[in-house]
Amino acid sequence: MTTMPRVSIIVRTKNEERWIGLCLRAVFRQAYRDFEVILVDNESTDRTVERAREFPVKVVSIADYRPGKAINLGAAHASGEYLVCLSGHCIPVDDRWLGNLVRDLADDSVGGVYGRQQPMRFSSDFDKRDLITVFGLDRKVQVRDSFFHNANSAFRRSLWQELPFDETVPNIEDRLWGQALIRRGLKIVYEPEASVFHHHGIHQDLDRDRAKSVVRILESLDGVMPYAARATSDDWYVRAIVPIRGPARPCGSRPLLDYTIRAARESRLIDDIVVATDNAETADLATALGARAPFLRPAHLSEDYVDVADVARYTTDTLADHGERPADVIVVLEETYPFRPHGLIDEMITRLGDNGMDSLVACRVEDRRLWLEQDGRIENFGSDFMPRKLKESRAFVGLFGLCTVTHAACLYGDDMLGARRGIFEVHDPLSAIEARGGAQTAALAPILEDWWAGARMKQAV
Repeated sequence: MTTMPRVSIIVRTKNEERWIGLCLRAVFRQAYRDFEVILVDNESTDRTVERAREFPVKVVSIADYRPGKAINLGAAHASGEYLVCLSGHCIPVDDRWLGNLVRDLADDSVGGVYGRQQPMRFSSDFDKRDLITVFGLDRKVQVRDSFFHNANSAFRRSLWQELPFDETVPNIEDRLWGQALIRRGLKIVYEPEASVFHHHGIHQDLDRDRAKSVVRILESLDGVMPYAARATSDDWYVRAIVPIRGPARPCGSRPLLDYTIRAARESRLIDDIVVATDNAETADLATALGARAPFLRPAHLSEDYVDVADVARYTTDTLADHGERPADVIVVLEETYPFRPHGLIDEMITRLGDNGMDSLVACRVEDRRLWLEQDGRIENFGSDFMPRKLKESRAFVGLFGLCTVTHAACLYGDDMLGARRGIFEVHDPLSAIEARGGAQTAALAPILEDWWAGARMKQAV
């Protein structure tokens, strides 16, 4: 049986917390098993390195970043006969990626191999156009064309020792290296069967309409698609966080918290349910209801001025300090929203993956007249006295506690919702009702029981 050469996979990163788990999970599923992974990290300020250390990787840091310098640094720490470059936000499409990428290196006349890059469903039209156009379906052997791309490439270590990458240029180090290969009389192979998903393109064009038109034509061609499928429970580790202060509120024969935990437990995509509470009795109740409350949050995180994002960050950090698996996606659910439609949580998680958003918030449409009070002045917000059906814009009321889904990496930015946020419209009017306790919650109890029973009967049918 032929022994396959050892491969060293060099993964370059800079704040890739959102992607690195997906990337490395796909790498470690490869059918080609004899490899090591070297992470060359450019002083990430998020949890890229922590997430990467969930896998058996070697971590090397680089401060004065240049792409060629990062590759050379990774290669210097490598032990493999073959070297592979993979961007930290690229995800191998299948378990044959690595074997397909390195097989052509057995031919001494081949200097380097680069693989296909496919856009994701939520990639921009510019990026879809670029990736589909450049990375086609036919294998190519380049004898004069020096195009080479280090987001997904492979070459022999012995050749790199003779031709290290240029450490001075800020980009296109791969094109310069490819040119050196061609000048030596070596061939470059484009291997479409070694494919990765890549959410952004290789260059941009400011003509947005033209890009959109080109993409629509390209998408209609046989074999070009599909894009990356939505993230599933196999791709993301999803944690629900239920923030609650003090004792759980009663609601008829059940605690109000029961309805939120039941909804989370019904989800197919939630892997872990953590109740972030400051109350020992509530923690015990959460455990009895099928969730976890592994610690009590400190009193200062229960002040009125504390944001839910602070509670989510504290919970995430404390779980990490306890050595627990970090989540890719966080789902925030509050006990005060008991009318949570069946399937809402999974549908929102799925849409987050399909559309590539940073976050998704449950909302209801508010088409009544809105007034805004600011600095002692009251002004109409929107089109005054215009019939609802004629309004060109729509206003939404956020139901944050009903369900908010966000990437865990966004918790550590300026806004836990990130820059690319979406609205998930909820149509059931009862879902917007927030039960804050007292007589109002007591009055809701019989309605709530009937509503839940009816929703589950519909599910069974």
